[in-house]
Formats: sequence, C-alpha cells, structure tokens
Amino acid sequence: MLVIIGQFSHFRAFAKKPDSAVQLRLLGTTDIHVFLANYDYYQTKQDDKVGLVKTATLIKQARNEVKNSMLFDNGDEIQGNPLGDYVAKVKGLKKGEVHPVYRLFNQLEYDATTVGNHEFNYGLDYLNEVLNDAKMPLVNANVVKAGTDQPYFEPYVFLNKTVVDAQGKKQTIKIGIIGFVPPQIMEWDKANLEGKVEVKPIVETAKKYVPLMKKKGADVIVALAHTGISGEPYQPRMENAAYYLTEIKDIDAIFTGHQHNVFPGPLYKVLEKVNLEKGTINGKPVVMPGAFGSHLGVIDLQLQKVLGQWKVVDSQASVRPIVDATGKSIVETDQELMKAILPEHEGTIKYVNQPVGETTAPIYSYFALVQDDPSVQIVNIAQTEYLTEKLKDPAYSKYAGIPVLSAAAPFKAGGRNGPQYYTDIPAGTLAIKNVADLYLYPNTLQAKLVTGAQLKEWLEMSAGQFNQIDPSQTGEQPLINSNFQSFNFDVIDGVQYQIDVTKPAKYDPNGNVINAGSSRILNLTYQGEPVAADQKFIVATNNYRATSVTFPGVSQGEIVLKSPDENRQIITNYIQEKKTINPTADQNWSFAKFKGTVVPVFDSSPNAQKFIGQFPNIKYIGPSAGGFAKYSIDLTE
Repeated sequence: MLVIIGQFSHFRAFAKKPDSAVQLRLLGTTDIHVFLANYDYYQTKQDDKVGLVKTATLIKQARNEVKNSMLFDNGDEIQGNPLGDYVAKVKGLKKGEVHPVYRLFNQLEYDATTVGNHEFNYGLDYLNEVLNDAKMPLVNANVVKAGTDQPYFEPYVFLNKTVVDAQGKKQTIKIGIIGFVPPQIMEWDKANLEGKVEVKPIVETAKKYVPLMKKKGADVIVALAHTGISGEPYQPRMENAAYYLTEIKDIDAIFTGHQHNVFPGPLYKVLEKVNLEKGTINGKPVVMPGAFGSHLGVIDLQLQKVLGQWKVVDSQASVRPIVDATGKSIVETDQELMKAILPEHEGTIKYVNQPVGETTAPIYSYFALVQDDPSVQIVNIAQTEYLTEKLKDPAYSKYAGIPVLSAAAPFKAGGRNGPQYYTDIPAGTLAIKNVADLYLYPNTLQAKLVTGAQLKEWLEMSAGQFNQIDPSQTGEQPLINSNFQSFNFDVIDGVQYQIDVTKPAKYDPNGNVINAGSSRILNLTYQGEPVAADQKFIVATNNYRATSVTFPGVSQGEIVLKSPDENRQIITNYIQEKKTINPTADQNWSFAKFKGTVVPVFDSSPNAQKFIGQFPNIKYIGPSAGGFAKYSIDLTE
C-alpha cells in the first residue's frame, strides 16, 4: 500500500482548485494477452507477477481514491497464453457466450477498449463473436473495409461522463475516445485479413479524425493507441507511432502498449521532450502499463472551464505495479473475478497437462540467442519432416529435388518480458503445455521458395540480433541488441553458417539497410558445399514470416505451400509419432571466432546457471539489472 500512497501524492500536487475545476482519473490496462489468472499455464503453477485478477485490485483502489474515474483497455486481449487457445480452439465460443476476457471487463465496468494486433490471430469471425458480448464500446479508426475508407470498427465514440467538481456539483464532460493499431497487421495476419480489411497509417488517421471529434464537441480526447513509443524518424506506416501522436493538437491523453514496456520509466529517458516525473511526452500525459496485467496505468487530469469550454490545465501520469522491486506480490487477488473465470481456468489446466510423448533431455531456451539451441531445434526438425512429406504430393512435383530447410526462432528468450520468460522443460513426459511453451503463437506453416542469395539476406537480417563487437578493445561488451526482438532471430536448419559479430549489422530491426556493404554471414554451406547465389531452397516457416514484405530475403521469395495446420500442432504430431525424442541441437550455426581479449556478455535467467557446466565457453558473471543474470561467452580463437 505504501507504493500506491506514494504515487497518489502526485495527485495532491495539483494547485488549489478553482470552483470550476474537475479532477478526472483515467485508468488503463494493456497487453493482457489472456493472463486473467495469476497463473503460469506453461509451468502449471501460481504466478503472482501476472494476472488481471491482480490488476483488478489496483483498479478498485485507484477508483476509491478519487471522485471521478474511467477505465480503458488498450488491446492484445484474447491471444497470448494457453487459456486463449483453449477457448478459441478447444472449447470454442458459442453464440451468446461471453469470452472470459470480456466477462472480466464487463464485471470491472471498463468504459471502452480497442483492438491490438493479436486480436486478429484467430480471424475476424471469431473476433466479432468475442466483441458482440462486450458491454462497452470498442474503437479503432485505422482499420477499414478493403477497397474503401469505411472504418471496419467504430472509429471513435463520445462518452458523456457525469463528474463531481471541486464544489461537489455535478458536471457533464464529453469524452472522445479513439483507437489505433499497427498497420503491420496486414503482414502478420495476412491470411486472415487480406481482401477483407486494410489498415491506414496511425498518425494520418488521427489527424483526420481528431479535429472532427473536437468540432463535434469533445471536451477531452483520449487515444487508445496499441502502438509503442519510439524516437525513430517519422514514417507514415511506422509500427511504434505513439511519440508522434503526442504532437497532434487536441489529443489530451494517450494510452500506449504493444512493446510490453513501462512508461513513465527509465527506458525512455533519452527521448526528447520526455518528462518522466510528470509522465509526459511533448507535454501530453502518456502511460504504457507493461503486459500480462503487470501494471495499471494512471493518468490524472485537472480540468478547468475556460470561456464555457473544458480545458486540461494540468496532468500527472504514472504506473502502479502488482509486485515490488524484488518480485514480491503487493496486492491481493480479486477472488470474485477469479471465480468468474474458474471453468475456463480449470479446463485450460486439464487441457495443457495432456501428455504427448517423452524427451530424453531437457529443452530450454536460456542460451538460444548465443548458440544453437534445443528449443529451436525441435521446432525445425518437426517442420522439416512435415514439409518433406507434404512435398511428396504429385501436385508439388515441379519442386522435386529442391532441398528442404526450416526456419524457427526462440520465442521465449527473456528480453522485455523479464528473467522468467524462458522455456525450461525437464527430461521426461512432454505435455501440451510444453509444446505451447515451445511455440507460443497460433501460426500456420507456410513454405517459401528462395534462392541462395535470398537465403543469405534472410540470415543477414536475423544476425541483427547482435551488437557489433570490437575485438581491439578490452573489457565487457554487450552482445545482444536489446532493440531486436528474439522472434525475428530465425535459425535456418539444413544449412551450416557462421555469424561474424565483429562486422556491423547489415539491417536494422525494421529490415532497413544500414550498412549495405556489410556481410556477417560466413561459410554458408549446404551438405558441405558453398551455397550458390542462384541455388534454390524451400524453407518451412510460418504465415507470419512468409507473408512479410519487410523481412529481407523472405519478402523476395515465393510462397509454394500454405498449410492449414498450425506449427504448434505439427510439433505435437511429430512428438506423438516419435513417442520419444532427443532434442539436442546439431550446432549448424555458430559465431565466427576472432582474436582479442574483449569479453562479450549477455543477460539470461539466473536459472541458466544449472546448464552452463555443459558449455565451457559460457561463464556466469553475476546478477544483472531487472532480476536477470549476466553471462560471458568466449568467442576468441
């Protein structure tokens, strides 16, 4: 409670309030990803660092502190853990049945929500079925019906909020709510969306609608922006556009998300015109309340009537965590909400515990970013076998003799999701929960025909995972580029190659060329022979990667197979068929060695220490920031 009282002191900092003053508190969640319960379905144990049933306690506390409040969610609600898959794929959602996410949203009386990119993972029909039982409006302005400018969702709404002013009198304030989602959903969920919807740029859409909302009498405009915060130069279709939304006149408050980070927070201290004490960017209050229910966003607005019009005259934005700095829970579980989702919660636990086979060795992802890894290897083996069998069909006879490869990335590799966000499956029985742990997303398998030259560019993009190491220096240098998402670090199995981290990355995390002459990929071979630029390969991947128009190499290839089967089910079927697997990595990729005394270091979980005895080139150094541990890897000759 001390944390909450301390943060509430910002609200007291408002000056003496004139008679026409109103204090309005805006509360927000984001990136819940179906983490409704304080539970880890991959480890099947309680986890008090996640869960809307925990955030709900903060919501109720924050409401009780003030006279006037509103509550919003910023998207990525219905997909992200086994409970979401259980409801969508196993149990199903009948007409009239309320999705457990919206069951809790309804009970908590959210005022409005928006869609995130993951809302589209199960298709539009399922999404519409989920949303038709919501008791609050959902807004999104930049998704339009294909071939038109007609919004697919309600672009914005006005909520006439009855408030109590400083003198105890009731007032009515017209609150405009507008929503946005990254344009990249057309790549990420192309199979679900192509020909049905299109997506307009976020900032241009805001510039279109915000003046209209103001003209229609909005006193306050709140943006539910499922987009991150970035100081990169503005581009119309940029994925993380929240910074530039703050520059738009008449937007008064912004809820952001998508990046799973925390704002106000030190990660963003280097951005221009950011005030972390006030929680503002360009003078506008902004919050990004983490992910999985880890934080509640709080924006306190002070409004004053000026010439008959309400104006925001001061603000304070902050975030409230459900755990303290040591990871200890500081709020109680809302038992009423927990009871409301108990049928799906218990059904999910039963579902994920169903056995599918055995593993003779542990499967873990602690070192997936620094060496070939068993958690990626098993995915690639399953995908390769599946695609090889599919291509035996006479319909694919023209591809006979073309080598089959497979691409997979480590999904759980720490990063923005914290030091516990790794796969760690012990030797023994494998259950559905373990397969879900290996492959988090409901992607389907697709295959791309690429040339050797395109294959190399695919790997060059993936090699952006690493910072450039200067071997002429001494001391520690961080190996991992924290701006590069691990799910973009594709390991391509079936070829052999090395990555030279002493060279600069050719591409930035968005696939833009930054060092055209650089080549990090060395000794790319197939069956012991150098890969020729015009040599052909068929690569098993997923629909997310195969349909990308920005991922180098991949975007130039041709899709030759679109499977209806999910990658996760393919892995399950493979394990069930083999009954017992040995997921040992085959070391088909490695770092190129160099001369020098520099010490490349990286963060992983403290739990990784139990495996480093197997790897003489990896050493534990000590604790690192955010609960991580620091390790070194010897890459010298």
